[in-house]
Amino acid sequence: MLVLGVLAGCTSAPVQEMSDARQAIHAAVQSGAAEHAPEQLSQAHNRLALAQQHLKVRRFDDARAEAVEARARATEALYLTEAARRARRD
Repeated sequence: MLVLGVLAGCTSAPVQEMSDARQAIHAAVQSGAAEHAPEQLSQAHNRLALAQQHLKVRRFDDARAEAVEARARATEALYLTEAARRARRD
């Protein structure tokens, strides 16, 4: 029982969330978000940096939350960039 309690209290590193955030940022950068959504892209980079800092001190829940936010900001940047491109074509 004690082992189960200890294992339940352990949080693992947010490997998938960090990867998802990095991929979303990469996609946003490749789409041209630096030009069309620089604020959102900057926020994504900043959140990912915070997540990495939290990882270093093993604050995995905080790292996970920041990585999820980084992905959200990068996704927003990508959306805004695609919208700007569509608007230029119309």
